[in-house]
Amino acid sequence: MAGFDAALPQFEAAGAQVVGVSGDPWQALAAWKKDIGIKHLQLSDFRRQMLPAYGALVTDEASPIFRYPKRAYFIIDKNGVVKYVKVLENPTMLLEPSEVLAALKASSS
Repeated sequence: MAGFDAALPQFEAAGAQVVGVSGDPWQALAAWKKDIGIKHLQLSDFRRQMLPAYGALVTDEASPIFRYPKRAYFIIDKNGVVKYVKVLENPTMLLEPSEVLAALKASSS
C-alpha cells in the first residue's frame, strides 16, 4: 500500500480519501501501520461483515483460503454509491494507484 501513500496528494486533490480494509484485527493493523509507516486510514473487518457485502471475501468452503479477504478496490461516492469495483482473485496482485486514480476521474465525469 506504499504506492497509495505516495499518491495520497493526488487522491486528496481529486476529493477522495484512501481507506484500507483488512480482515486482520485492529491491533495488528495498528502495529503494521506504525512499523511500515502507512499514512492512510486502515480499518479492520475482523468479524467479516463488510467484506462479503462487497464480494471481497473467499466464500468457497472447499478453498484453502476460505474466509480470507480478496484484494479489492472500490470507489464509493459521498452518497454511498459504488462507482468502481475491481476484485482480484489472486491476493498477491496489486493495482497501481494510477489505475484507481484514472477510474476515480472517469467516475466523476
